[in-house]
Amino acid sequence: MSGTRRPPSQPPTAPLRIALIASARHPIAEPFAGGLEAHTWTLSTALRARGHEVAVFAGPGSDPALGVVEMPLRAPRISEGARRDKSMVAVLWLEEHHAYLQLMLDLSREPGRYDVVHNNSLHYLPVAMAPALSAPVVTTLHTPPTPWIESAIQAAPHCPVHFSAVSDHTAAAWRHVVPAATVVRNGIDTRRWHPGSGGEELVWSGRIVPEKGTHLAIEAAKLSGRGLRIAGPVGDSEYFEACIRPQLNRTITYTGHLHQPDLCELVGSSAAAVVTPCWDEPYGLVVAEALACGTPVCGFARGALPEIITQDCGRLATPGDCAELAKVVEPTIGLSRADARRHAEAFCSMDVMTRSYERFYRSVSA
Repeated sequence: MSGTRRPPSQPPTAPLRIALIASARHPIAEPFAGGLEAHTWTLSTALRARGHEVAVFAGPGSDPALGVVEMPLRAPRISEGARRDKSMVAVLWLEEHHAYLQLMLDLSREPGRYDVVHNNSLHYLPVAMAPALSAPVVTTLHTPPTPWIESAIQAAPHCPVHFSAVSDHTAAAWRHVVPAATVVRNGIDTRRWHPGSGGEELVWSGRIVPEKGTHLAIEAAKLSGRGLRIAGPVGDSEYFEACIRPQLNRTITYTGHLHQPDLCELVGSSAAAVVTPCWDEPYGLVVAEALACGTPVCGFARGALPEIITQDCGRLATPGDCAELAKVVEPTIGLSRADARRHAEAFCSMDVMTRSYERFYRSVSA
């Protein structure tokens, strides 16, 4: 642990005191900005329901029920002379840096307060400053490798952070700097994501940005002869206006950024979910959500999707090949909705995820 002090080990069934570090930029509240925020909400809620003490450090506007300790995006006072320096970065970057820096300094001043600190953000400072904490630090790898986190891992001769990854694919992508990440797949609450009766139209959900390939889902739906309902936050307005809005009509519709109950109803009343990543998706929370609704999935075989989707609950096509994706739509619709639901319960449920994290937390704090 590079000289850091661990708190006394806990009895095997004792409640844990967990500091859960989330996004400082996006609130942990519905409708969620993305899968990371939804995952943080689910994990913190489930851990608290199992009797653990959870402090969620997150951005302003987060769900009050989580008992969030806010990390305000408050930029430090930077002089005009410093702003003119060529090294001056974007204000938002500086605000986030300052928020996480202040948090890590605060945590370093409370030795013994927590049994484990779980960094569930994408920021590098919880990794770089982990040696300053007395509690063990867990960081979940949610993305492909980033230069800032790779740098933080190499800041000390021995990085004391314990890493988990959301998929085998993501663990492999980081293996050059994290040789042994523990895979804990994202889980969803299968009580909130309940089975639907299906329908005639396809559904696409997620952040509407180029890398999620919403435009490819539209093309595949048109080729298949099925209607498509799109739901999610517009993360790239230029992309939406140029590539999505011009294609909307009576059969290709945009339903907006929905709260979870409404999104569950939409997905559950669809014939199949279409998932069209244009990058190596680290996990694919929308896949788990669809399967929990009993809605089979057809998508591109990229990133972690082949780990989640089996022949019982979906079909995969060559990445970027909309014609091939369109051809697997009908075979996907013909799959058992009950089998899709069973796979979600066994493979990507909140309960499976939470128990895995409990074991992980106890192993690193023993």
